[in-house]
Amino acid sequence: LSAGAKMGCFTFIKVMMILFNLVIFLSGGTLLGVGIWVTVDGQSFLDIFGALSSSILQVVNVSYFLIVIGAILLVIGFLGCYGAQKESKCLLMMFFAVVLIIFIAEVAAAVVALVYTGVVRTLLTALVTPLLKEKYGVDNSFTHIWNVTMTEVHCCGLNNYTDFNDSVWYEEHRTYPDPCSGGSPPLAHPHLCVCLLQGCFDQILEEIRTHAGVVGGVAAGIAALEIAAMVVAMYLYCHLDQK
Repeated sequence: LSAGAKMGCFTFIKVMMILFNLVIFLSGGTLLGVGIWVTVDGQSFLDIFGALSSSILQVVNVSYFLIVIGAILLVIGFLGCYGAQKESKCLLMMFFAVVLIIFIAEVAAAVVALVYTGVVRTLLTALVTPLLKEKYGVDNSFTHIWNVTMTEVHCCGLNNYTDFNDSVWYEEHRTYPDPCSGGSPPLAHPHLCVCLLQGCFDQILEEIRTHAGVVGGVAAGIAALEIAAMVVAMYLYCHLDQK
């Protein structure tokens, strides 16, 4: 290619890099703002959006997740957009490193989730089961998200209904949560409870396997975008000295 063509290609890729990362930056700012809003004043969020659907109501339970994701997107968007605009090799390399770390973490998490399902179950059991025993029936938001999950997925607890044994809810009501009865009236005696034996972990895992094509397609799309971003960042980095 001629020098003019190379320069035009470089400029086009630079502009695309700036626009793409500007979108990421604005998206990150939006998620961060919503996360902070919900954390500080969740009730006002519910008053405005609560009537839309139960899915939106669940945003209250992922406010910190939104803050973390929003902050990460802000950092990535800033490094990519400002680095390309200022043609800074340092910022471009930082952008490449951050995206590479996230990509490796996602691949590692996917491998662990798919290959070491037993390990994931053990970790989730250690983290979630104590929360079910302590917060279900006490924390309204936590109780709501689990009621919606158990009702929609037709499951009970993480592993099964015994996750609620010795829980605050069971000690107070002497029965298991209504969703665990699968629509049957809750019975007072645990040995008489016609509870759903399937835990939410197995049900959700089965749903993921059933829709493996969609899940895999989304994951592949995200991975392709990350790889493309790293390739473009490295292209700009390597061609800055050749301008």
